[in-house]
Amino acid sequence: MKIGYARVSSTGQNEAAQVDLLVAKGAEELFIDKASGTSREDRPKLEEAIRFARSGDVLLVTRLDRLARSVIDLHNISEELKAKGVELIVTEQSIDTTTPTGRMMFNMLGAIAEFETDLRRDRQLEGIAKAKQDGRYKGRPVTVDADAIRSALAAGETPTAVAKRLNVARSTVYRLKVG
Repeated sequence: MKIGYARVSSTGQNEAAQVDLLVAKGAEELFIDKASGTSREDRPKLEEAIRFARSGDVLLVTRLDRLARSVIDLHNISEELKAKGVELIVTEQSIDTTTPTGRMMFNMLGAIAEFETDLRRDRQLEGIAKAKQDGRYKGRPVTVDADAIRSALAAGETPTAVAKRLNVARSTVYRLKVG
C-alpha cells in the first residue's frame, strides 16, 4: 500500500498541491499535519502514518523537508520505517530508499535540509539583533495583564475562574501564581 504524508508549516498554508501529487503517485491513504517540521513533536498525523504502515508498504512524501528538517529526525523516521519493512519514496526529489543511490540521496538531502534550517535561524537572529541595536525591535507586546491576575488570585479567586474571566490559559495564571 502507498501511504501519503503531507505537511504544511501553518494553518494559513494549503496542502492541496502536496495532496494532488501524492494521489497522482498512487497514495491510497493520506495523513496531513499542519505544524513545523523542525521536530516530530506536535505532528500526530506523522506518528499515525508510521503506526498505520505495514511491512511492504511505501510512505510517500513530496519533498524531504515535508518529512523532517533535521538529520536526527530524518534518521529516526527512516530507522522506524526500515524496522517495520516500510520503504520511503520522495516523489519530487526522486528518492527511493529501495535503492543504494536513493539511500545516499536521502542522507545527503537530509543534511542539506538541516543546514538550510540552521542558516534561516541564524539570519533571523542576526536580523533581530540588528533591529534591537537600531531600536526598532521591542520584543513581543505584552498581552497578559499580570497585575490583574495577581490581584484576582490575592482576592481569593480560583486560577480557573481567573483564566476564564481574563481569557488566558490556566497555565499562564499558574505561572504568575508561582512566579
